[in-house]
Amino acid sequence: MRQTLSTLNVVVFVLAAGLIAMGCVKAERVRRWRESFNPSAPELPDSAFVVARVVLFGMAGIGIFSAFQFMAVVADGEWSDDELSSAVSQATAELDGTSRFGDIFGDDSGFDEEFATMIEEEIVENGGGGAPQDGVGASGAASNKPSDADYTVQAAGADVAFCVHVVRTPSKDGDYEPPGIAGGAGSVTVPNYDFAVTSREGEC
Repeated sequence: MRQTLSTLNVVVFVLAAGLIAMGCVKAERVRRWRESFNPSAPELPDSAFVVARVVLFGMAGIGIFSAFQFMAVVADGEWSDDELSSAVSQATAELDGTSRFGDIFGDDSGFDEEFATMIEEEIVENGGGGAPQDGVGASGAASNKPSDADYTVQAAGADVAFCVHVVRTPSKDGDYEPPGIAGGAGSVTVPNYDFAVTSREGEC
């Protein structure tokens, strides 16, 4: 899409330049050209050239304005390399050292999707005002385990990719035991985990 819009913008700018060039042609030159092709044609008044220039310059102005609007739309809808790099760096710093509760039944089957979502949301949150609010994907490696996982992070519009490494260990603060109905210790223990997160440029 970005390549298509870029090509369209080039075409629009070229057409606008052509319209401006046409509007700058002197009236006498146009009259000579017209007379050479049709000597019997009535002479064009100066007012006709004024109207023609207004129309040509106006069309060129609309084209240039539209091209810049297209460029703004593309810039707002896609990530730049710098935006993604900064967001990944900040997201890594904020996720590293955090703690989260695991599945109450100890089922880790959905860990890969949960880790990926955690990374994507944190990167989008740290994208800054100029970055899009979506378009980030974290793809897990085939060898991922609940305790050790790698994710290749890419974003729409950015050419660079990053590898985010997540290590999950039982929390040093221990698991959480919610109180029972009678106020004493409950029969269910919620596992608590600490996260060590690092990142580097390049795919995993």
